[in-house]
Amino acid sequence: MRSHHISIKTADIFEAIAFYEALGFTVESRFTSGITLACWMIGANTRLELMQVPEPQPTANGFEAESYVGYYHLSFEVDNLELCLQELVAKLGKLKLLLTPRTQEIGDRTYRVAFIADTDGLPIELIQN
Repeated sequence: MRSHHISIKTADIFEAIAFYEALGFTVESRFTSGITLACWMIGANTRLELMQVPEPQPTANGFEAESYVGYYHLSFEVDNLELCLQELVAKLGKLKLLLTPRTQEIGDRTYRVAFIADTDGLPIELIQN
């Protein structure tokens, strides 16, 4: 079994495309899914499917709600966390930082991690090994 894609619903597909392009993804194909715009983007050894929601409704904030159950975040490994954040700010102009860069022990390994939000508030973890 292999992963084929990760699907993300978005309020504005064009803003979402720009955000994920800043993370290094490129549009592979654009298409419609029913009545909505969609695309596949490739990068980070995976494929993202973005789907625009015609009438978006607010949902629970999974990053802040301790009792939230469901998909939590996407995680991307970076070579240099601070440099990556600086480059994203330069590309996007602004960045919503959910968790400032910090050192985190996971098992017997030490990582540098930070969380940012995509254009719809989806948490994105950036992790440096």
